[in-house]
Amino acid sequence: QVHLAESGGGLVQAGGSLKLSCAASGSILSIRAMGWYRQAPGKQRDLVAVISSGGSTNCADSVKGRFTISRDNAKNTVYLQMNSLKPEDTAVYYCKVIVPTGYVYWGQGTQVTVSS
Repeated sequence: QVHLAESGGGLVQAGGSLKLSCAASGSILSIRAMGWYRQAPGKQRDLVAVISSGGSTNCADSVKGRFTISRDNAKNTVYLQMNSLKPEDTAVYYCKVIVPTGYVYWGQGTQVTVSS
């Protein structure tokens, strides 16, 4: 079993910054990929950014140039640095981890609210 502990969400004014963290613990031998998704009220859950075990990244066009994903393999932790936040970034942000077997684990979500 794998447990994901997310932190770093909160309320921030437009133009501000937040850094999310997601630490994976439990029966982990290795992690294939880690990423962040977000879901706004009444909308589907969408990809924000993902990073592979080798460090390759991919992110949504809406956050390019503002958000940066990184990971610490030794700590099984993924980070999302969010700068120049906009009200439309308001959502619940979920951490996602994929292990080598292909099984997917989700965090419980952390609320990010950006006020105008």
